[in-house]
Amino acid sequence: MKPETPLHPGKACPVVIRGQGAIEILAFEHPLAGLQLVKGTIESGESSRDAALRELREESGLIASNVSADLGIWTSGYANQIWAFHLCEVDCPPQSWSHRTSDDGGHDFKFFWYPLSQQPNDQWHWLFQGALKYIAAKLLV
Repeated sequence: MKPETPLHPGKACPVVIRGQGAIEILAFEHPLAGLQLVKGTIESGESSRDAALRELREESGLIASNVSADLGIWTSGYANQIWAFHLCEVDCPPQSWSHRTSDDGGHDFKFFWYPLSQQPNDQWHWLFQGALKYIAAKLLV
């Protein structure tokens, strides 16, 4: 039997949570593509941890103090994308806000907190529905 080839992620997803009993996860509404989580491409020579911190800053405006845990690697089932999830610490994030990003010529992303125990509905892009389930399995005991 051949040994398994290690998975190499091409996408990084910073996971920001709040709450202790009822955990909420940082999410946003994309003006064209529904509800999503922050994620982006890992650049050449960049670690997935560094990419997660950069993507969080670029897409939300939040600056994480550090990555407190690696949550694993997920095969998304879309375009051979493999995602690395990293739990990021942010001091006192706001309740909600909008952030202008330069993605695709510029978009305003509306950020909010989503209960991680809640089943994602059709407002969520299907790819992020799977990502939420993966994260919930890692964080909800």
